[in-house]
Amino acid sequence: MTQPTQQGRIRSRSTAHERRTRRTPARIGLFGLFGTGNSGNEGSLEAMLRFVRAVRPDAEITCICSAHRGAADRVARALQVATTPLGLPPLDHGLLRTIDRLLLTLPRRVASLVHAARRARRLDALIIPGTGILDDFGGSPFGMPLALLAWCSIARLRGAGIAFVSIGAGPIHHPLSRWLMRTAVAMADYRSYRDMVSKTYMESIGLDTSADAIYPDIAFKLPSPLPEREPRPDGRLVVGVGVMTYLGWRNDAVRGAPIYQTYLDKLTRFVLWLLERDHAVRILMGDTNDQRAVDDLLANLAAARPELPDGRIQFEPMSSLHDLMRQIAATDVVVATRYHNIVCALKLGKPAISISYADKNDVLMAEMGLGGFCQHVERLDLDRLIEQFSQMLADRARYELSIDKAYHACRARLDRQDALLAARLL
Repeated sequence: MTQPTQQGRIRSRSTAHERRTRRTPARIGLFGLFGTGNSGNEGSLEAMLRFVRAVRPDAEITCICSAHRGAADRVARALQVATTPLGLPPLDHGLLRTIDRLLLTLPRRVASLVHAARRARRLDALIIPGTGILDDFGGSPFGMPLALLAWCSIARLRGAGIAFVSIGAGPIHHPLSRWLMRTAVAMADYRSYRDMVSKTYMESIGLDTSADAIYPDIAFKLPSPLPEREPRPDGRLVVGVGVMTYLGWRNDAVRGAPIYQTYLDKLTRFVLWLLERDHAVRILMGDTNDQRAVDDLLANLAAARPELPDGRIQFEPMSSLHDLMRQIAATDVVVATRYHNIVCALKLGKPAISISYADKNDVLMAEMGLGGFCQHVERLDLDRLIEQFSQMLADRARYELSIDKAYHACRARLDRQDALLAARLL
């Protein structure tokens, strides 16, 4: 039997949905791990929210956020959108928390599923906008994987449209997490991935991806800050160095401590090397959890170079992807770990070097013509990093042209996806 085309898959379940939404304003849920301080996730949410508001100004939009306390309020204030947590927040009362743990947290999980059922059944469409939602970095099966399955199941039972848009996928190490996420994604009317490695990964764990598409990360659609940096009269370069509080894939504070310390030591030595060559350095972050790495790096640098003049090392707190882009706009070259640090650098036409913990960075860099400027965070080679940086500066103009060409191609592809979603889902 032949597989349905991508447009056919959407069309096959959209007729009743379209009849319903013609009578009343659509009720659309945007689902993800939002409100936790990760600028990439918030940027993906904002990009989709802008699109839905433009296409369906009559829609009732709800953002389904992280269950962490305060997350929904933060998103509501930042984007002026209705919010609801994807599950129940952690228990505050000591006795209730103890009882819940003794019962293997089953009471709280059941209550969270009831919460999801009550809210998901009110939706006409459930959209998962971007982000690397299909991995288990630092998480357990009973967190995002279970919540994703619960919301998709209820939405599907109600007949709501489900779309996974430009998502990242893999790796998913825990077998239960793999089953939960694969089952949830299989329910979708529309699926697209932000790169081929994500699509290939989902196929490798048993999902039929033959009708699925590949479109770039939707954060590329966000408006760029202006003006961008003017050349300094003294010719000194400003190098953006993006840091991360990286404690290994499981985000384990104990087992990951040696990994983090090794990474931080090498990054400190690299920044000192930049300063010795008279470059200025702007420290970047992509998540509020990265403040620890910023503080540790600045402490290391102050201890090594107490005589350093003011202005050679710059840092400003970040509360959104727009803050991050404004800071990157003031740099010439970026060396970073977090994926959306790299996305923002490339979006702004800045040559970049990636020190990543997953393949997603490497794939994006290759698409932008920078495949030779990647390293894995746990195998970071300082000598090679210096060689890569020197090579990039030697041919910087050529890399900037390559990035500009690839960026405009990304935007054209995202426009095509927008047209498809507007016509077939919304």
